[in-house]
Amino acid sequence: MDQDIEVVLYTDGACSGNPGPGGWAYILKHVKNDAVKHGSGGDPLTTNNKMELSAVIEGLRALKRPAIVRVVTDSQYVSKGMTEWVNGWIRNGWMRGSGRKKEPVKNVELWRTLVDLCETHQVSFQHVKGHAGHPENEECDRMAVAATQAARLSR
Repeated sequence: MDQDIEVVLYTDGACSGNPGPGGWAYILKHVKNDAVKHGSGGDPLTTNNKMELSAVIEGLRALKRPAIVRVVTDSQYVSKGMTEWVNGWIRNGWMRGSGRKKEPVKNVELWRTLVDLCETHQVSFQHVKGHAGHPENEECDRMAVAATQAARLSR
């Protein structure tokens, strides 16, 4: 791991209807030199959770080398998924629940991709409250909403 590369990855996803057109966005900020990279995209028919996961995945894919990454997200689905749930899912063959009520984890391919990307980097997750004035979270929200609107027009 290259200890010189520390970044903060701010992410957000949005969806108009659930399912419906959706968008994701990220801001990557290099800790030492304040270099910033933005990215966003959308899907004409998706869910909010898929867009939240896609934002983190695409942000991590944008990194050229292994790095120390602090993901800042307003998605409890993503933050709890990666800090509390994922190890159990993996242990249980990507199933959730208990006893006879086990069912497959939703969005398993996105979760698997995220887990694989996290193995390349040293990743931690920080949850922030959405729509609470956090500048980068608010900017990611604006970008994700714009990507949602673009996805709606592409239908």
